[in-house]
Amino acid sequence: MIKKIKKQILIVSIALTGFFSLGFADSYFEISKNLDIFATLFRELNIYYVDGTEPGELIKTGIDAILESLDPYTNYIPESNIEDYKLMTTGQYGGIGALIQKQGDYVVISEPYEGFGAFKADLWAGDKILEVDGKDVKGKNTDEIRELLLGQPGTSLKLKIERPGTDKPLEKMVTREEVKINDVPYFSIMNESVGYIKLNSFTESASKEVKDAFQKLKEQHATTLILDLRGNGGGLLNEAVNIVNIFVPKGVDVVSTKGKITDWDKMYKAINTPVDTEIPLVILIDENSASASEIVSGSLQDHDRAVVVGGRSFGKGLVQQVRSLSYNSKLKVTVAKYYTPSGRCIQKIDYSHRDKSGKVKEVPDSLITEYKTLKNKRPVFDGKGVDPDVKIEKKNMSDISGSLYMKNHFFNYATEFRLKNPTIANVTNFSISDAEYEKFIHYLEDKDYDYTTESEDLLAQLEKATKEDNYYERLTDEYKALKDKLNHNKKEDLTIHKEEIKYILETEIVARYFYQKGKIEAALKNDPAVDEAITILKDNSTYTAILSGIKK
Repeated sequence: MIKKIKKQILIVSIALTGFFSLGFADSYFEISKNLDIFATLFRELNIYYVDGTEPGELIKTGIDAILESLDPYTNYIPESNIEDYKLMTTGQYGGIGALIQKQGDYVVISEPYEGFGAFKADLWAGDKILEVDGKDVKGKNTDEIRELLLGQPGTSLKLKIERPGTDKPLEKMVTREEVKINDVPYFSIMNESVGYIKLNSFTESASKEVKDAFQKLKEQHATTLILDLRGNGGGLLNEAVNIVNIFVPKGVDVVSTKGKITDWDKMYKAINTPVDTEIPLVILIDENSASASEIVSGSLQDHDRAVVVGGRSFGKGLVQQVRSLSYNSKLKVTVAKYYTPSGRCIQKIDYSHRDKSGKVKEVPDSLITEYKTLKNKRPVFDGKGVDPDVKIEKKNMSDISGSLYMKNHFFNYATEFRLKNPTIANVTNFSISDAEYEKFIHYLEDKDYDYTTESEDLLAQLEKATKEDNYYERLTDEYKALKDKLNHNKKEDLTIHKEEIKYILETEIVARYFYQKGKIEAALKNDPAVDEAITILKDNSTYTAILSGIKK
C-alpha cells in the first residue's frame, strides 16, 4: 500500500514537474524567438533602409514604444541620463544650481538656488544666457542648455548674460558644485504653536530632514504639526515608511507590497523609535500628491493618527525598482502594488486593461471597495487615491491670471522690480500697494495677454453645433447679443481679479529676494488649506471628532 502511494506521488510529481517545465520552456522559447526576430529586423533595417539610420536613436525609439504599452512609470534610463536618475533618488547633481526656462530665442535663469554656484556668481532670475564658454546658444532649448550647465563639481564655465536694465552683456565665471536639493525646503512655527513642515520629495535624505525639522519645531514649543505633501510626486518607499515611523509606535504596520515575484510580497513595519506618537497632526494633500506621499497620508489615515486635509490625491499605488542594464543604462520597472494598513490599494488607473483604441481607464465605481481604519473603524476606499477627511475646494486660477503667468508677465515684471528696488520688507510685511499695482497695469498696456474664457469657448462650441444642425440662421441675433455680453474686457478683468493677481505678483517678487523659502512663506499668507488645518488643530474637540468619524 505504502509503495503504491509513493508511486502515485512520484507520478504526480513528475507530471507537475513536466507541466511547469513545459510552461517555462514555452515562455523561454517565446522570449528567445521574439528577441531573435527583433535583432534580425534591426540588423536588416540598418543595412538596407534607403536613408541613413542612427542605431542608438532607433533602438531608443523601439524601447520607448515597448515600455509605453505598459505604464508611464516603467522607463528606460540611458547612460546619458544617469544624472537625472541620481537627482531622482538622491536630490543631488553636479551643476550650477539654478532653474532655467525658455523665453523667445534664449534660455533665462528662472531661479538660482540659494548658496550654490549660480547664486555665488551673482546670477539673477531673468538673466538671459547668450553664450556658454564662448559658444553662442541662441535657439537652443532648455534640455540643450541644461546639458552644458551640468558637469563635474569643481569645474568652471563662463557665461555671457544679458541682464535687463544693463547697457551691455555681463560675463560670469560659475563653478559647478554638488547641488543638493532639500526635501524639506521650509519649516516654521505658525500661529504661535503650530509647527509647519513642507516636504517636496522623497529622496534618500527625506526622513532625516523631516525628523530634524520636527525636533527643531518641538524645541520652539510646537504643540501641533502640519505636514504639507501638496505637489509632492513621491520617491523612495523606504523614506515614506521612515516618515510614518516618526509618528507611530515601533512595530506598527506601515505599508505592504505584492508583486508577481514573491520577493516583493513584503510588509514594511515601523522599526525605529518614534519622535512623537501623540502630537495632533494634519497632513495636507492635493491632486499632485502621489506615490510615497500617498503611502504617508494613507497609512497615517488608516491608523487614525492624522487628519488628512485638502483634495483627493493622485492615485498611484505602484512600486518601481531600478534594474541595472548593460553599458551603464538602467530600467525603472513597476514590480508591485502597495497596500495601506487597512488593506486598500489606492491605484486609480488600471494599466493592465485597455480598450480597443489602447486607452486605459480608471477603476470603475462598481469595483471600489470599502475598508475600515484600524482604530476608529472609519470608512476608507480603494481605487481612487487618498480621499481627505476634510475637503478643501481648489480655487482655479482665473483666465487672465493664467494668461499673464504663461506669457511670463509676472516673471518679467518681477525682474524689472528687482532692478529698481535693491531691498524690500520681510516676507510677512511685504505687499503690493495699489500704486504699484497701477504700475503693473501700465506695464501691461503694450503686452500681449489675450485669452479665451471658458464661457467664450462654450459659446464657440454652441455656434458650431447650431450650424451643423442648421439652427444657426434662426438664432443669429440671439447668438450675437450673447457674444457681445460675454466678450471679455481685459482691463475690467484686471480689476475683478485684482487680489488674485496681486497675490501671484507678490509671491514672484518675494522669490527674487528670499528665494525658495521666501516663495513658500509668501504663498502661505493666503492658503485656505493651511488656514483650515490651523483651525482644526486649535480646537482639540474638532480634531478628535474628525478622527473618530463623528464629524467630516
